[in-house]
Amino acid sequence: MTPSPYFRAGLIALIAALAIDQGFKLAMLHGVGMVTGQVITLAPVLDLVMAWNYGVSFGLFQQDSELGQWALVAFKIGAVALIAWWLWKAESRFTAIALGLIAGGALGNGIDRVLYGAVADFFAFHITTSTWQFRWYVFNLADVAIVAGVGLLLYESLFGGSSTASKSA
Repeated sequence: MTPSPYFRAGLIALIAALAIDQGFKLAMLHGVGMVTGQVITLAPVLDLVMAWNYGVSFGLFQQDSELGQWALVAFKIGAVALIAWWLWKAESRFTAIALGLIAGGALGNGIDRVLYGAVADFFAFHITTSTWQFRWYVFNLADVAIVAGVGLLLYESLFGGSSTASKSA
């Protein structure tokens, strides 16, 4: 079976997301030498904070044991395999790019888990006033790629975009 004509676009998105994520993490961990808990203020609402995530998105399913970490790696491999199969059959460039972003982000976080036993997170958005404080979860560029990919898939499913979606309506 031959790949979708849009497979290449998805593969480019995957490689770009993975390279940007891993390049940034290498720069922060080995170039800047950030250590756990270190904070670098970038703007009044954005800090770089070195944090290790032993779970999945938003710190869910924390795994401190080596077995738990490898279970999460196995889960990621399975998820990326399913996304790759979907990408192979993608019926639009939009879908292929979205899937490439998701797979690239998942691979980036999976590489962290294999190399470090946890996922390196850096970005912390926050808003502080005299009476109120909001802090978002600490995240990384792989997470941004995953969320962007999911957002693109949702957009396409809600508003169309592929020629096959419009023909079946």
